[in-house]
Amino acid sequence: MGELATEKHVRYILSVEKRKDDFQSVVMEHLRMNGAYWGLTALDILGKLNTVDVDEVVSWVMSCQHESGGFAGNVGHDPHILYTLSAVQVLALFDKLDVLDVDKDLKSGLTISTARHDRGLYFLSDEASSRFSYIAILCLSLLHQLDKINVEKAVNFIVSCKNMDGGFGCTPGGESHSGQIFCCVGALALTGSLHHIDKDLLGWWLCERQVKSGGLNGRPEKLPDVCYSWWVLSSLIMIDRVHWINKEKLIKFILDCQDTENGGISDRPDDAVDVYHTYFGIAGLSLLEYPSLKAIDPAYALPVDVVNRIRLGKRHAI
Repeated sequence: MGELATEKHVRYILSVEKRKDDFQSVVMEHLRMNGAYWGLTALDILGKLNTVDVDEVVSWVMSCQHESGGFAGNVGHDPHILYTLSAVQVLALFDKLDVLDVDKDLKSGLTISTARHDRGLYFLSDEASSRFSYIAILCLSLLHQLDKINVEKAVNFIVSCKNMDGGFGCTPGGESHSGQIFCCVGALALTGSLHHIDKDLLGWWLCERQVKSGGLNGRPEKLPDVCYSWWVLSSLIMIDRVHWINKEKLIKFILDCQDTENGGISDRPDDAVDVYHTYFGIAGLSLLEYPSLKAIDPAYALPVDVVNRIRLGKRHAI
């Protein structure tokens, strides 16, 4: 089956941060905050978060904060709720959430400019989406501010995205997709609302995502992709149906996607590696309880010890 090339993956992740001028870095500049979350969380799961300079990371994250309170994907870019979540998650990894002005961040768009209380929807540019619902719910949960929204209406919107096959779409009537299912199941888990799910029906749909190679795909008739080792597995774990897939075959698929010479993990064997799939491959192995990896929480998408620390923390005053 092979082994996880831990040290090489650590070197690869650290090298991504140092590259500034190559093609991949330039085209990904606008979402560098996401890349920081993927890379740093992967390092933490590997037990190597101490290889980075905490003060340097926190300083850069805060330099991406917009005057409105939200965070951009990089310095000089516009704020976005997705990058705001990644910024909060990175700060949580280092136990630095206290550097945030929560009152300012709430005004920035977590509950006012991205939440419509009358409909329980989260949106960006007037786009209702279960994805943005999950992002806002998770961000507010990390900040102990979930009570600042109408949770019941938010849950009702998530439930309205449920389909006859047990899955969920991006919007009501949208096609069931593993990524959107994760967003909806995660949002329902964070709000204590998993009872709205037909767990057997959804579990069947999700376990059918495993193909002959052992990998998982996002929807029927698609190729497997390492990233679905997170989207599908986390959902199966949250609904207690993860035993319906072949874990050994999935582990082998993820390990086969490694670059064992230079580090990093790709979407499929022999493809080019990137930090996105490196994170989701390592996170998937964590969910599969691969030896020596820290456990990750399937709803919070952060290591369990980080989540426990946040849960035990005091509420941020507003």
